[in-house]
Amino acid sequence: MPGKYLEGQLRLSVRARKQRTDAALSLSSLVAFSGEQLDPTLPATAGAVADGDLSLDHVAEIVDVIDAIPSAIPADVKARAEAELAGVARTLTPEQTRTAGKRILAHLDPDGELTDDTDRARTRGVTLAPQDRRLMSAISAKLTPAARAKLEALLVSWAAPGMNNPDDEQSPSGSSANVDPDALSAAAERNTRSQAQRNHDALEAMWTFLIANGGLGEGTSLSSQLVVTASLDDLESRSGVATTATGTRLPVKDLVEIAGDATPWLEVFATASAQILYLGRGKRLASRAQRLALFGRDRGCTAPGCTVPWSKTQAHHMPDWQDGGPTDIDHLGGACGGHNRSVSTKPGGWETTILQTGPFIGRVGWRPTGSNEPWKVNHALQPEKALPTFGDRVTESGSAVEKWLACRIPAPPPGPPVPPGTDVVRYPA
Repeated sequence: MPGKYLEGQLRLSVRARKQRTDAALSLSSLVAFSGEQLDPTLPATAGAVADGDLSLDHVAEIVDVIDAIPSAIPADVKARAEAELAGVARTLTPEQTRTAGKRILAHLDPDGELTDDTDRARTRGVTLAPQDRRLMSAISAKLTPAARAKLEALLVSWAAPGMNNPDDEQSPSGSSANVDPDALSAAAERNTRSQAQRNHDALEAMWTFLIANGGLGEGTSLSSQLVVTASLDDLESRSGVATTATGTRLPVKDLVEIAGDATPWLEVFATASAQILYLGRGKRLASRAQRLALFGRDRGCTAPGCTVPWSKTQAHHMPDWQDGGPTDIDHLGGACGGHNRSVSTKPGGWETTILQTGPFIGRVGWRPTGSNEPWKVNHALQPEKALPTFGDRVTESGSAVEKWLACRIPAPPPGPPVPPGTDVVRYPA
């Protein structure tokens, strides 16, 4: 939640948020569960910051250096290294502090032999960067030796020249070990891709194979399945951009191709409307149909500034379930775990509602509990909705998409009378 507050309320960049969070965790004197007062993780750095000699950029460099010290280094040596680096940083720029830190690391582990499995496991990871203007995504990774060996073995086979070439209809697919040598040789002669492009196509082919062969599982959890929302106009014209449950923007033509290899949940909304059909449910947990409808409307967490995608959200009740809130679609909204728990009738919490009027009718509004502030909606996941000229607004109900959905989602069992003024889809008999 602290990170979400820094991004959502102070509108800090991800880098600035990480800097401040890391600094707070490293420099603060925290209290243990036992009530014991704990010293800062970086006491010398905390003292230099308190004296006004170090900036956040200095702290970020020191945190990175200390984090890179192998776990095999004794604690007292690590503490001395932090003290010396913090001391010299008082007279250096952040860039010069980084250079000094590299010198310390080279002294502590000159041959890199002290790094062990604990360090490798602690620093392993794969990071998927946000999409750029071309909808392309950069990947950065730190792979363990075992993970790299497995990846290289797969790429040798799947990324061989001529294999899994999306621009060649006669290109063999899968592993080169199962392909006729003459066919592979002919495909290799037609190949014009670089090694990097072959690696990309091999990974995509592997992921396609996994999805087509049950790699996402066969359970009922929608978070483990491919879920996409698009407009009717875009589907009919095979143009435009769809959105997946994880927040990825996907060209509709690619969506159509993926649908041939997987069975995605597809939620379609009329271009001019994002209002969704009424679905009632007497249980606390939202049904699959309701979750799909929430994805189509909300895209993810509805709290202002939150960027958590739909695949990581919960169905938030308005009012809360324990206060008598029904599990009806016009009383539900997407919310991440942290923001769902932050909704409260007590001061310092949030209150929520489905907006009944205005340009964002049908969407979830948030404001501090007990305040008279205007209701706020989340534009972080749907910035186009906030554009006065180039965005779109909800202007109709009872649209073609609601009829489309009504034919595909079973009618709910009889429930309490629907409040006056609620738009209800009448299911065919």
